[in-house]
Amino acid sequence: MTRKDKTAAAKKPATAIVTTIIEALEELKAVDVTIMDLREIYEASTDFFIICNGTSSTHIGGLADRVQKNVFEQLGERPLHVEGKQGRHWLLLDYFNVVVHIFDKEKREFYDVEHLWSDAKIQKI
Repeated sequence: MTRKDKTAAAKKPATAIVTTIIEALEELKAVDVTIMDLREIYEASTDFFIICNGTSSTHIGGLADRVQKNVFEQLGERPLHVEGKQGRHWLLLDYFNVVVHIFDKEKREFYDVEHLWSDAKIQKI
């Protein structure tokens, strides 16, 4: 199945998922929330990145839990894949057309995802 086939099969539009995720992150006071619109980048494997950081491993875990809870309750969607639950320095939630990166401050600075995808449309929240 190609990326376009999977996108067509997605239950909810990416923009609805993005809105729900941002609301969840704001509820728990995520730090430096950024939306990266990758839809015009041919090489991108997703439509949006949402990037933020938490203040501690507990905060990072809580942010991820709240995102998953709100997206499921409001849209009936579960992430296709979750990475980083153990260490909680970089937690990734993959909703296929929206990928959420929740970092601790040091990991975010080290990986600098915003710089890697600097040709994306970037919106700071």
